[in-house]
Amino acid sequence: MKSIRIGTRNSALALWQAKEVAKLLQNNNQLTEIVPIVSSGDKNLNQPLYSLGITGVFTRDLDIALLNDEIDIAVHSLKDVPTQLPQHIELVTYLERDFPQDILIRKESAKNKELHELKLATSSLRRRAFWLKAFPNAKFSDIRGNIQTRLQKLEEGDFDATILSLAGIKRMKMDIEYEMLPFLIPAPSQGVIAVAGHSDKNEINEILRSLTHKSTQICVEIERNFLKTLEGGCTAPIGAFAEIIENQVQFKAALCSLDGKNCISAEESFEYNEEENFGKKFAKIILENGGKELMTEIKNHL
Repeated sequence: MKSIRIGTRNSALALWQAKEVAKLLQNNNQLTEIVPIVSSGDKNLNQPLYSLGITGVFTRDLDIALLNDEIDIAVHSLKDVPTQLPQHIELVTYLERDFPQDILIRKESAKNKELHELKLATSSLRRRAFWLKAFPNAKFSDIRGNIQTRLQKLEEGDFDATILSLAGIKRMKMDIEYEMLPFLIPAPSQGVIAVAGHSDKNEINEILRSLTHKSTQICVEIERNFLKTLEGGCTAPIGAFAEIIENQVQFKAALCSLDGKNCISAEESFEYNEEENFGKKFAKIILENGGKELMTEIKNHL
């Protein structure tokens, strides 16, 4: 039996995620081998992602390795995966979502500051815009890198706090104080590990599909369809989150201007059916209510 070659970024968090997928495959009597690959997004930590001008900055190198048959599958944080995938590459597995939320981590010297007083380190357009919506006079610094790098920069830098994904902190089992930020709608598909495969590798893809958590897949497909319809390849401050509660899908989403002053939101509860593209439907409502002009404005500023 041949090993399934699992491609991954080589950060500690990405390797943890790849090992989780390897465990699930091993439980299905599959041999596995982990193949770390350095991504373009990990090589350049000085520029904010939106300024790099590359779609799928964290996934492109893994896509190339898949297409060149250097790996059989690629493990991703789904929020990093573009909604438009390269030809012959498809998402085949969605693991159960664990922690979709954003969290605030302060440095010791800022423990007693009010939220509106904090100088924040984040390069995320979404986090900045949603924060500005709540605190219009906020000041920001750019910050990039893996969790450990960002926490080190937090200690050394001229700012008070940073915002991270709770999933990363929990997966790394980091003993660190944090605050929940319920006013920040997560990035579409945040907190979900997904596996991409080559469309020609039917046998491996069938094995992988059996690992999918169905309700997570339903929710993230709604979120990603929402994102795809809105953005058209442009990076923008977009939050979207769906969850299934008692057979109803609860969906909330928003598109914000870069300065947070103009936010168009949607909140819906509905019964799911496979025929309807709910993400596209809600995105169109936002586009018709001023979202189209807002997206044009955002594209012109980036």
